Amino acid sequence: MAGMPEKRRAIIQAARLVFGRDGYSRASVDAIAAEAGVSKRTIYNHFDDKADLFQSTALEGAVEVTQTIAALMDRHLRKIVDLEEDLIAFSVDRAAAVASAADHFALVRAIHAEAGRIPRPVLEAWQEAGPRGSNRHLAGYLRRIADQGLLAIDDEHEAANYLTLLTFIDIAHQRSFYGAIALPESEVTRLITHGVRAFLRLYRPE
Repeated sequence: MAGMPEKRRAIIQAARLVFGRDGYSRASVDAIAAEAGVSKRTIYNHFDDKADLFQSTALEGAVEVTQTIAALMDRHLRKIVDLEEDLIAFSVDRAAAVASAADHFALVRAIHAEAGRIPRPVLEAWQEAGPRGSNRHLAGYLRRIADQGLLAIDDEHEAANYLTLLTFIDIAHQRSFYGAIALPESEVTRLITHGVRAFLRLYRPE
C-alpha cells in the first residue's frame, strides 16, 4: 500500500481487520470508521459502499500476496538446479507467506465462509487478482521448465493447479485454515515433500 494516501491506507488497514474478524455480512462501516479513526463520511469519500470497500480491501491484499509469491517463484524456479528440491523450497516459502500476511488471510477465511453473501463481481475480481493470477504466473514457470525437458506437460495451467492443490491448498486451507491454526514447520515440509513427489510422478518425463 506504499504511496496510498494516508487516510485511504488507514481505512483499508481497518477494513482488512474488521472484515477478517467479523466477516462481510456482520462488519459495519461504522466499525471500520472507528477502527480507522475517521468519520463514516470520510470512508464514503473514498468508497461507494461496503461492497466497494470490501472489494478494494480484498484486491489490494490479493495483489500484495500475489506479488510476494511471484518473487518466490523467480527466486526458486527461474533457474532449476534440482527440480524436486527447488519445487519443495518454493512450496515451503509459499506456505510460509500465509503466516506473514495474517490479516489478509483472515479476510480470505471470511470470503470462503460467506461466498454466497458476497457480490459475485467482487468474488470474481478477487479470484483474478489472487488465486488465478498466482496460478497463471506459476503456469508460465512450469512451461519454461517443461521446455527444458524436465517436465512432460500438455497444459501448464492444469499442471499449476495440480501443484497448488498438492502443495498449498491442503496445507493452507484444509489443515491450517489459512493460518488460523499453526502447523509445525516439520509437518509442513513433510506434506509438501509428499505433494511435490506426487506431482513429479504425474509430470516427470519417462
